[in-house]
Amino acid sequence: MSLKEEESHTSDSTFYEHQDKYSFVQRIIGQARQEMFDHFMEVARPTADTAVLDVGVTSYRRHDTNSFEKMYPYPAQITALGTDDASFLEQDFPGLKFVKANGLNMPFADKQFDLATSWATVEHVGSYDNQRKFVKEIMRVSRRCLITTPNRWYPIEFHTVLPLLHWLPPAQFRNILRLLKMESLASEENLNLLGEKEFMDLLPPGVKCTTLHHRLFGSISNLLFYLEDYN
Repeated sequence: MSLKEEESHTSDSTFYEHQDKYSFVQRIIGQARQEMFDHFMEVARPTADTAVLDVGVTSYRRHDTNSFEKMYPYPAQITALGTDDASFLEQDFPGLKFVKANGLNMPFADKQFDLATSWATVEHVGSYDNQRKFVKEIMRVSRRCLITTPNRWYPIEFHTVLPLLHWLPPAQFRNILRLLKMESLASEENLNLLGEKEFMDLLPPGVKCTTLHHRLFGSISNLLFYLEDYN
């Protein structure tokens, strides 16, 4: 396992370890994932012929990981991309193709896919510059895409299950995470939270963006951006 793979796996492990302490959090997140998937299906309306790229799959094997592959009705049309080895998905979902690559530089032709998705990955690719490159690269290889990320301005931060502290300036929040022994999540490379404005600033001019944000207890907990009509 490479250093980057090890960091990715460690970040995933830390995320799920914190969630495991609170079973109700798992239930809430599971319900939110299903509702977000339903929104996606209503808007994107993929068919059995739609070539789909899913960016950000993980090698961490749990009932609540790689949820898109488990819910999508046409898994044989999925190309799944991740930085760590998730090749087991090819056995779990016959016809699916796994590609081990970085989402900042994907080995695909322009507009190779009819549709791309990325579920809560953009907050894990590092700096704002990397996030901008990540979104641009997804748009390059697809004709339309859905990108989701937890809302920084929701009162609970779902990776750490901590309230309000993530509203502090990022440097202060990361210092607190280090004090709490959450070193992996304290790194900008592993967790860089976004609000709607920050995400919209990542987009190039002229992109048609439809928001499908998910609300939990009345407030927006997850940001969903459906992007289309880009060149």
